[in-house]
Amino acid sequence: MNDSDERTGEAAQSQRKDARRNKETLLDAAAAVFVASGVEAPVRDIAARAGVGLGTIYRHFPTRADLIIAVYRHQVEACAEAGPALLATSPTPHAALARWINLFVDFLVTKHGLAAVLQSDNAGFDALHAYFLDRLVPVCAQLLEAAAAADEIHYDLEAYALMRGVGNLCIGAESDPRYDARRLVEVLVAGLRGAN
Repeated sequence: MNDSDERTGEAAQSQRKDARRNKETLLDAAAAVFVASGVEAPVRDIAARAGVGLGTIYRHFPTRADLIIAVYRHQVEACAEAGPALLATSPTPHAALARWINLFVDFLVTKHGLAAVLQSDNAGFDALHAYFLDRLVPVCAQLLEAAAAADEIHYDLEAYALMRGVGNLCIGAESDPRYDARRLVEVLVAGLRGAN
């Protein structure tokens, strides 16, 4: 391999990294807009937040469903990767669990509207739901086990049951400004400690 080939390979790798970073920036912007305004928010709002043109969004995601699914998958991955990182950096396992549950609540708020977008494709929705469970239930279980091992919580609750309970507390939060789902979830997580 000569110097020219190496430079070409390095340039291509650098472009792929830039493209991946730009796509992640776009997905983060879309998630933030979805949290604030719902999945039906104008694409121009997402473009403005990401600092890109509409064409960039449509080049990556030709339809709104493509964008929503990509945001969903991106947030599942971010939530899954956050669990071990929070466990390593938080002062206690219970604090890591509480912070992770907050991220999970953000994810659930973003997820509202996904079912409506995918109504015509039940197989696609089922596949995303299975992906969600496969990636996030083990992370939640790891956090619960660490908090129990540190004697910070009474651990007789399965990760799936906790996640389902958090999900149920989030239902309807977007339609009633007086309903503070995040506060109720905080009480739930604090209650895990009190059951010790």
